[in-house]
Amino acid sequence: MDVSSRYWKIYRISTSQTVGYEQCLVLPAREYLKQIHNLAPIDTQTVLLSDFFDKNSAVDVMSRAKAGLCLRAYVSEPILKACQKIYNLFSGEKNFTFQELLSCVLNDDGQTLVIIDPKGKTQLIVDNNGETRTTAYKFFSVRVLQTFNADLESRMSLDNWAYLQTKQNPELKDFLADFGFKHLSDWALLNRIRAKQFERLSNRDRHLVEVFHGVYRRDRLQQNSKTVKKCPEPSSAQLQEMLNGLRERNVIINSTVELMNELKQVVTQLRQYDIWSYREPLEVHDPQTGGYNYRTDLPVNNFNEVDLEEQEILDFLYEQLSIALTRAIEQEIGDRITNLKKSKNYTKYAQKFIPGLQLYYCQSLSLKDIAPKLGMTSWDQARRVLNPGELLSKVRTLTVQQLLAIVLKKAEEKGLTKTPPEPNYLKTLAEYIEAFADNEIFREAAEETRVGKSRSMDSLYAQQIRKYLKQRTRGVRVCLPTLLLKQG
Repeated sequence: MDVSSRYWKIYRISTSQTVGYEQCLVLPAREYLKQIHNLAPIDTQTVLLSDFFDKNSAVDVMSRAKAGLCLRAYVSEPILKACQKIYNLFSGEKNFTFQELLSCVLNDDGQTLVIIDPKGKTQLIVDNNGETRTTAYKFFSVRVLQTFNADLESRMSLDNWAYLQTKQNPELKDFLADFGFKHLSDWALLNRIRAKQFERLSNRDRHLVEVFHGVYRRDRLQQNSKTVKKCPEPSSAQLQEMLNGLRERNVIINSTVELMNELKQVVTQLRQYDIWSYREPLEVHDPQTGGYNYRTDLPVNNFNEVDLEEQEILDFLYEQLSIALTRAIEQEIGDRITNLKKSKNYTKYAQKFIPGLQLYYCQSLSLKDIAPKLGMTSWDQARRVLNPGELLSKVRTLTVQQLLAIVLKKAEEKGLTKTPPEPNYLKTLAEYIEAFADNEIFREAAEETRVGKSRSMDSLYAQQIRKYLKQRTRGVRVCLPTLLLKQG
């Protein structure tokens, strides 16, 4: 299925992942995309938006909800990216976790079916019978879609819209206000100045801030600032102590009134450094191609290195599993045809191997029904020629071997293992890779082959087989671009 996985993999909050989130498969979204898989990728989003907003009267409630589920998965990525940028602006002075920040906006479970009312203002839950009801709980991802004007010629892309709406989300801004990001007073702003703001100040203003912190923060700690949340105006005694500290730094201010005025001038500068006044797009226009590309200057996560390694390896696994599967299918089908040609008894069936796979995976026919269509005498003969179970087994083995080699190379490059790896490490890694491949692909594929009549070939393995067959029948040799063959 040539559709971006962004439409059927959603980012959600996770208590089990140290990075605070995980990417999950959304089966109903993937199934719905199968119905429009023949559309070019550039048109997919247009169709989904049309279905979700009920611009086609032929679309039923369940279809609208599933189209919305695809779009909700899609916007979860820019929502996550916006949170990552906001989180990074706090540098090392954060008093909250990334997961706590995400909970304000990344609140979609990726399961509940939701549509919006005809006026576009109310979120409605759809049950299994297609009945709708109102809900007090609102998904932010649906709110992003509600406010997106797909018909506006000058509109932002959906990525940019979701990114901007996340930065402007009221709940997220209220959450940040409690930690000094959107400060409630001049003195809270000055008390919680961030490193990037401090760097922009003049030397004199830096002295003012440092002396202010030395007195004001000390007293806040003594007053137990956790129970006294508001930052009050500095007292006369505090201001006088600051004046004395400034004189020691050769910064002369004549009175506490003048000191107050200068401190407020610093506050004015700080208020100008406010991320909510910026509207940086997630994508920028590329004059050479006429399209839009992701910005390269967006910050990355500020998680510790161990957390990042775990997430990178997980993302890398999903990407390389797909590549390894494609390679394995191409190689094993090619080897099977070659072996048939070399066989004295089955040479004449070599040219019927591809048509046989088409009947099995594209039309879901049984081997018994396939045999006469290929001019074979029995089910047993069809089984010996096609043997889809053996093909699956060999593809699985080769996929696991290739994925293990790729991941092992990646681990060695990152210094996560010795070269050569220790036997116990290699054994553990091999078992993990095998289990990972089975859970993602081969367990479901094996179950399909065991079903008798009325089988449904919907597994990722079956989809990839069909993709290969389609390309082969069109005379297109299935091969991976050189770029994808580069590891690391």
